[in-house]
Amino acid sequence: MSEQLATVAKRAREAATVLALATRAQKDGALEAMAQALLDSADRVLAANAADVATAEETDTPAHLVDRLRLDRDRVASMARGLRDVAGLPDPVGEVLRGSTLPNGLELRQVRVPFGVVGVIYEARPNVTADAAGLCLKSGNAVLLRGSSSALHSNTMIVEVLREAVASAGLPADCVALVPGEGHEPVKALMRARGLVDVLIPRGGAGLIRSVVEESTVPVIETGVGNCHVYVDADADLEAALAIVMNSKTQRPSVCNAAESLLVHEAVAEAFVPRVVAALQGAGVSVHGDPRFAAVEGVVPATDADWDTEYLGLEISAAVVADLDAAITHIRQHSSGHTEAIVTGSQAAARRFVAEVDAAAVMVNASTRFTDGGEFGFGAEIGISTQKLHARGPLGLPEMTSSKYVVTGDGHVR
Repeated sequence: MSEQLATVAKRAREAATVLALATRAQKDGALEAMAQALLDSADRVLAANAADVATAEETDTPAHLVDRLRLDRDRVASMARGLRDVAGLPDPVGEVLRGSTLPNGLELRQVRVPFGVVGVIYEARPNVTADAAGLCLKSGNAVLLRGSSSALHSNTMIVEVLREAVASAGLPADCVALVPGEGHEPVKALMRARGLVDVLIPRGGAGLIRSVVEESTVPVIETGVGNCHVYVDADADLEAALAIVMNSKTQRPSVCNAAESLLVHEAVAEAFVPRVVAALQGAGVSVHGDPRFAAVEGVVPATDADWDTEYLGLEISAAVVADLDAAITHIRQHSSGHTEAIVTGSQAAARRFVAEVDAAAVMVNASTRFTDGGEFGFGAEIGISTQKLHARGPLGLPEMTSSKYVVTGDGHVR
């Protein structure tokens, strides 16, 4: 482990011991201060971000990645709102999950407690810096942040602003810190900081997540990529289906809960396929289709790789399926376990889809874009977990805690 990281991690652990005992009022006060500081320092944040965006554009970074990197005043304001939303949520620390009095008279309670020090490794999106800092602080955790080099100026400035605000509110500035150093070595050191860092959360592309999961000696909460499907059933309201497909794909195509694949029941294919292709193409979306879709002018014939691709841009794979069984089979083969949606007027079809599709979130007659901590009422989120241990779906405040058992006796011996 590098000496730099060890120093920062030890300071974070010291800060975590203070934060674990902080009252809700203290934590909420710090979150409010962080939100206001971002608004007051918007010019500084945007100037730093402009430098990152300029470098990205000069190096021919793909447009969808530049979009994820770019901040504007609305996005800074959204970051501040996210922090205030978290301040308004109940404090999970100390919540009693279950309790009972045992036959021998011992009182048993299971209560939520912070992890301690959380490391977050993420790519591109500098708004994650504020989201992660806010959620970790409210849940009593110090956080070590490691963003991508493409957002270095943005993240450095955001953390500087947040640390100043935390300190002004009376909590240790080291509750929020950047992992120091450049290149891959600091990331590897963070992944091996077992004993100083309690849990790691990777947020980004498949390569980053796989690297952290496979190489880390620190426990990992695995977030996942989003190869999300929208299935239009035989009993779908086609007007609603069109709106859901378009929102799922085009509302913000560069994020993990955007739809990447469209499945259409053959019973409605003749009526729906030309309409949805025209709408998608009109919005600038390139459609990679099976033979039924490819019969429409402008549709690119799909390859086997298309069914497993997270485009994160204005592209979508599309196929006509024979029935609900075929749709479920296709999704099972190609889903990343993030979000899957069905559009149908049939309660029986909806029940089967919900029961048989294995994903962190399943939507019935709703856009995939709703899989989001803010939309779920959790406030900001650190990511969407697609694993099945500890937490699944949006990682909000409860998911950022562990638990311990408190056993109270009256001289009991075994």
